[in-house]
Amino acid sequence: MRPHRRDLIAGSTAALAFAGLARSVHAQTVAAEETYVNEVPGYGPLVSDPNRLLDLPEGFTYQVISQSGDTMDDGLFVPGQPDGMGCFDLGGGKLALVRNHELKGSSALHRNLGPGGFHQERIDRLDAARAYDTYKDGRVLPGGTTTLVYDLATRQTVSQHLSLAGTSTNCAGGRTPWGSWLTCEETEQTSADADVTKAHGYVFEVPANAVGLVDPVPLKAMGRFEHEAVCVDPRTGVVYLTEDKVDGLFYRFIPTTPGKLADGGRLQAMAIRGKPAADTRNHETREWAVNDWREVVWVDMEDVESPNGDLRRRGHAAGAALVARGEGVFWGDGELYMTATSGGPLQRGQIMRYVPSPAEGARGEVRRPGRLQLFFESADIRTMNMGDNIVVAPWGHLIVCEDNYSADLRNHLKGVTPDGKVYTLGRNVFTGNSEFAGACFSPDGQVMFVNIMYPGVTLAIRGPWTSVRT
Repeated sequence: MRPHRRDLIAGSTAALAFAGLARSVHAQTVAAEETYVNEVPGYGPLVSDPNRLLDLPEGFTYQVISQSGDTMDDGLFVPGQPDGMGCFDLGGGKLALVRNHELKGSSALHRNLGPGGFHQERIDRLDAARAYDTYKDGRVLPGGTTTLVYDLATRQTVSQHLSLAGTSTNCAGGRTPWGSWLTCEETEQTSADADVTKAHGYVFEVPANAVGLVDPVPLKAMGRFEHEAVCVDPRTGVVYLTEDKVDGLFYRFIPTTPGKLADGGRLQAMAIRGKPAADTRNHETREWAVNDWREVVWVDMEDVESPNGDLRRRGHAAGAALVARGEGVFWGDGELYMTATSGGPLQRGQIMRYVPSPAEGARGEVRRPGRLQLFFESADIRTMNMGDNIVVAPWGHLIVCEDNYSADLRNHLKGVTPDGKVYTLGRNVFTGNSEFAGACFSPDGQVMFVNIMYPGVTLAIRGPWTSVRT
């Protein structure tokens, strides 16, 4: 979650009119100054992009496949602020990219044509019955998801459409093993404190093959809080959820029916075995060091719809561990990785690894505890500066999207080896230095897709992925 930047969105259409943006481009010259430190060679140094959007290593190219403000096939505009994103195989060489748009329900903001305001003008035409919520004057809230269909063979965007409407602050999320995207509202707005008519702070499910708007069904049993991202253990159907608060928790949802989340289930919060209410953040006191492991137990949560917005505080009081702005989470090979964006003494980020117990089943039975590791902690802002969205790459490394809005420090795409060593894959050099988000890979591992939130572009990156040096 980042502050709105009206000036960037207002100027983005003109700024993106530079030549060649919609074509693949090669970085050509060495960057004027280094903004990063590589702990291992990776793909070598970044070279500068003549179009001033994305610096990549030698041999890599990018293609802009979607831009905020483009007209979609349903007649609506591509919304601003693309964030979390998942890639799905539709067959026949076609892929679906389901994207979140982190547009907040604020009628004053959108009347002034702030971020996403151009989108608001079009979705005002929607039948409110097709959306989850409206402003109190009847206009549909601008948050939600879009679905982009991309042809790998022709390298063309086939179609785009709005797939979920009327939600707010759709930040990250995660893909499911059964072919849907879980989109997360990073807000706890209610009609009492905002110009909306319903409570927000829920997860919604969007099938990747949906060709129009899906029914907006909040998965209330998964809790109401400032959701960030989710991942699913494909063996059990258990869903893991992060919370983007400096005093947030890490949750899991044990579904009543694996694969059918709307049937309900049980929400729990993570605790450290033998140390109730532990603090994993390492802000003022060091709870643990890099490579340390802790055994994990889970605390049952009550009143998960949390009308008072106090779920994390009640969970911590019951023994759950604090996590410093849990953001990206992704399932790997029998384990998951999670970013804590402001963790560590520098408050510039941690990455944790969780390995469930082999006995953890869909009903949550545990004969021995799962284990949590502090896998990485930033000790230098040029090595890692506030990692957010995360994905496990086909070659087994992590790809992390940086999310800081410093006037001086650029945002980067970082790779992390299985040994916890960092290298740099990309750098945002567009005016405004916005975050990267939504990194994901095509099923064949040849293309990485990623969003840059401002000016609102979705990119396809190709290159010699297997040449990485560690």
